[in-house]
Amino acid sequence: MMKSNILIENLDKLYPKAQCELNYTKDYELLIATVLSAQCTDKRVNIVTKDLFSKYDIFTLKDASLKDIEKIIRPCGSYTKKAYYLKTIAERLVTDYHGTVPNNRQYLESLPGVGRKTCNVVLSNLYDVPSIAVDTHVSRVSKRLGLAKDQDDVLTIEKKLMQKFPKDHWSRLHHQLVLFGRYNCKAINPQCENCPFKSYCKYYLKTKK
Repeated sequence: MMKSNILIENLDKLYPKAQCELNYTKDYELLIATVLSAQCTDKRVNIVTKDLFSKYDIFTLKDASLKDIEKIIRPCGSYTKKAYYLKTIAERLVTDYHGTVPNNRQYLESLPGVGRKTCNVVLSNLYDVPSIAVDTHVSRVSKRLGLAKDQDDVLTIEKKLMQKFPKDHWSRLHHQLVLFGRYNCKAINPQCENCPFKSYCKYYLKTKK
């Protein structure tokens, strides 16, 4: 089994400046972008939010028509549902917190479209809350490297990673695992030959050797 220090040392070499690839300048922009990123690439979300945030801020978004929001965010997929999420989130934040995103997990997870993963991303980036957000990349890497079992759900994977790695590494590790899964340990045609973890990887040992 891979030791935690081996993973940390190699990810630090690969991605020493790992950070969120969603573009944002305001707290609510990160929240909205993360909601839009569900089943969508960060690259596409950044194109869409550039248009969205040039037209609306959190205060005008709450009064926007759903049809107009849908038209803008259509490329992100599930646009009808996501438009409702964005408008309702804006209404709630303006009413409850004067348009700001609070450091309050319970409140954030009560917002439509905001689950634990989204909440972890937001709290980690905005408030430095130690968190590991498990998305499809983190899940895939964790299972391939034996950090989690194939049948584990995202919450189980999160808990296992939190147990295996020091708390002060959680947020950094999250970003590094996302980038490693996105650019190295890809779902299709992963770059196994240059991978520092291939001797630990179930996928490599099964399919490449």
